[in-house]
Amino acid sequence: MNFENKLIPGKILKRYKRFLADIELENGEIITAHTANTGSMKTCWEPGWPVLLSYHDNPKRKLKYSLELTNNGLTWICVNTSLPNKIAMEGIQNGVVKELSGYEHIKPEVKVGKSRIDILLSNDSGGGVARESCYVEVKNVTLIDQKSGALFPDSVTTRGQKHLEELITLVKSGTRAAMLYVINREDATSFAPAKEIDPKYAELLDQARSEGVEILAYQCKIDSNGISLSHALPLDF
Repeated sequence: MNFENKLIPGKILKRYKRFLADIELENGEIITAHTANTGSMKTCWEPGWPVLLSYHDNPKRKLKYSLELTNNGLTWICVNTSLPNKIAMEGIQNGVVKELSGYEHIKPEVKVGKSRIDILLSNDSGGGVARESCYVEVKNVTLIDQKSGALFPDSVTTRGQKHLEELITLVKSGTRAAMLYVINREDATSFAPAKEIDPKYAELLDQARSEGVEILAYQCKIDSNGISLSHALPLDF
């Protein structure tokens, strides 16, 4: 997934009210950028870290800048949570996620039960009737621990819990389902549920795995031009 326009460098001063960040541009100007991230963004920023912003010259937008990437000195970190689904879909279509290859069709945002699952993969069996399908939920992972293990979630997520419950229901009905964690930083070496932050989510993830939901974690390659899935990371349960 390539960024549409060249990103603008700066350094972050503070993040507040969940969706706002004050950034100092290279010319010394201080602007407020929109931050598309509802999580805590733990381990994703500290005052003075380099960042990259996108600029949107849209008269309907109150804030012209959006925070896309932060840098801890080791790696760029994607903090824009609107991007992982695009990254995941491209990775699946390009055959990077080998576990999810072999499907003819890919469709985003499919309603399942009381939730929406991010991706539906399917094949046809004449007349457009779905013969095989796989539902894939995608999560953006940016939190790491002191041992460089990637963790999810970074705050309690009742929405994420509902998604796991839906995937479990799908598998019990005989439908394939997968949970795909997009590790959006390059300094992580494994993936695990964040049990101390959201024990209920960790419990449901363990149940999902035991019921047959496939758990996949793929790390991204990130630079100022774009982001792409790179390779699978080991799971640490």
